[in-house]
Amino acid sequence: MNIVHSITEVQDDISKKKSCGNKIAFVPTMGNLHGGHLTLVDKAKALADEVVVSIYVNPLQFGVNEDYDAYPRTMEKDCQLLEKRGVNLVYAATTKEIYPEGSEYHTHVTVDSLDGMHCGKTRPHFFRGVATVVTKLFNIVRPDIAVFGEKDFQQLMIIRKMVNDMCMPVEIIGAPIAREDSGLAKSSRNGYLTQSDRETIAPTVFEALNYAKSAIQSGERDYDAISRHAFTMLANAGITPDYFNVCNPKTLLPACEKDNTIVILAAGLLGNVRLIDNIHFSIKH
Repeated sequence: MNIVHSITEVQDDISKKKSCGNKIAFVPTMGNLHGGHLTLVDKAKALADEVVVSIYVNPLQFGVNEDYDAYPRTMEKDCQLLEKRGVNLVYAATTKEIYPEGSEYHTHVTVDSLDGMHCGKTRPHFFRGVATVVTKLFNIVRPDIAVFGEKDFQQLMIIRKMVNDMCMPVEIIGAPIAREDSGLAKSSRNGYLTQSDRETIAPTVFEALNYAKSAIQSGERDYDAISRHAFTMLANAGITPDYFNVCNPKTLLPACEKDNTIVILAAGLLGNVRLIDNIHFSIKH
């Protein structure tokens, strides 16, 4: 496995791979890898000849009260996991090259129609940061395929729209949510939870999602009432709800009665740890 740090190095390596006719799959990450990330790598390996993973903690994704400096950097462990998984190239990007004039002076990319709702309401900086860095990474790596997790459903939809709107020549693949035995969606944030919170309280988010799915598939169409009950479930468990929204999966706008597919997006705080999750399903009329 080759580990490179500069744009020139990563592009030279990928040019050699492409000259041999190899298909390139790309998995962008911020490191601190867990089992969920590895399922993305496995998906990428199944779809392409070569897998490239980037590890870069993007400052544009952090707000004023979010501690960019405290985000875990576990490069050695991450590279060991990726090598065991058969990754061909790791791009350990540097801020000096990604934002040479400083992130505040860099050109920013926004997807206005999708980034101001759900997580975007309480983290207005976040999706602009994601769209900006992913655009730059796509232009550096120039992959044929890029794999993103469905746990961050709003992010996945934003990336898909951005790629479509800007005619970027990369296919976006969503990988199913990886879950712990309790149902809790695997996330780097889970490492901040106590064992008790992780095993007994945090899984309530998935329980609330399953309650809502069951109610809707049973014929309930009062989505506001379903959301209120889910809020109560979360609050009673000790989670401070942020949102619990029943949506059209393409527009991320509130679902209406004629929608045949539904995505329910949920977020809340357990202590200082932000938990996000979703569930996506079809319904019959």
